[in-house]
Amino acid sequence: MAEERIASLERETNETQIKASLNIDGTGKAEIDTGVPFFDHMLTLFAAHGLFDLEVVAKGDVKVDYHHTVEDVGIVLGQLFKNAVGDKKGMHRYGFFILPMDECLGRVAIDLGNRPFLDYQVVAPTSYVRDFNIVLVKEFCRAFSNTLGANLHIKLEYGEEPHHIAECIFKCMARAVDMASSIDSRLEGLLPSTKGML
Repeated sequence: MAEERIASLERETNETQIKASLNIDGTGKAEIDTGVPFFDHMLTLFAAHGLFDLEVVAKGDVKVDYHHTVEDVGIVLGQLFKNAVGDKKGMHRYGFFILPMDECLGRVAIDLGNRPFLDYQVVAPTSYVRDFNIVLVKEFCRAFSNTLGANLHIKLEYGEEPHHIAECIFKCMARAVDMASSIDSRLEGLLPSTKGML
């Protein structure tokens, strides 16, 4: 029987307190409460479309801004994935997806090879969904990429409505991360690298 790829984490700073858990090989169940409703919606979509079981409870200084909460959840989520994939043996390592969301088309490619880098090419005609600035999606992605050690490339090919743009990015990233973190039976426990380490 395959080893369960799960992780849990608690992280506390002067700005945020976060408790979270992840099962990479889940069914898409999500219990999310960050104090930022639109961000909760995006994380729920991320779990559902990546088929990750994800629980996140965060308390942050949202009266000041949403920035600290969004960024710190990105850090925690990156650490959860890093812990859950373990030694990475048998893992695909690379993932990519192109996803349409109404008038938007997004593209995401990722390498879980322990070389953190973010290329984020997203330009939105307007930035706000109610009081949530979708520029914060970039901060989430940067924190996630850096902590996980992922080479992450995100591009919005086109799009207009900011809700759709953010949703397109989160769904597309979920599918790419699912592909990269999934197990390839042909590798039979080997590392997906000619260097012998990741």
